[in-house]
Amino acid sequence: MPRLSRHRGRAKGSTHVTQKKADLLQGTLDMLILKALSLGALHGYGVIQRIRQTSDEMLNVEQGSLYPALYRIEQKGWVSSKWETNETGRRAKFYSLTRAGRKQLEEEEASWDRLVLAIAKVRQAT
Repeated sequence: MPRLSRHRGRAKGSTHVTQKKADLLQGTLDMLILKALSLGALHGYGVIQRIRQTSDEMLNVEQGSLYPALYRIEQKGWVSSKWETNETGRRAKFYSLTRAGRKQLEEEEASWDRLVLAIAKVRQAT
């Protein structure tokens, strides 16, 4: 499960989720990466930023979890990569979602939606 922790510099009482491989439900990190890349090609740090921004600063993916996941999903054919120049003029590996990656994202989102619905039903049981 994602772990909640206080983030320095944030308002008192606000939290964000720090994601580490051991803390995630199986497959959650892959889905988050695929979703971030569905909006356009990004380098690794860009993936981290996009997940953080689209989650309103609540999800923080650690680099130590991200890069092995990017390598793994590239090996599965869900993303492709190429070296390009980033916004600061440095060379960076940019990742793009493949057709197989889009299909995988659809499957993972559908699976996640079913899980959320099942958990909601359990929580609402009286």
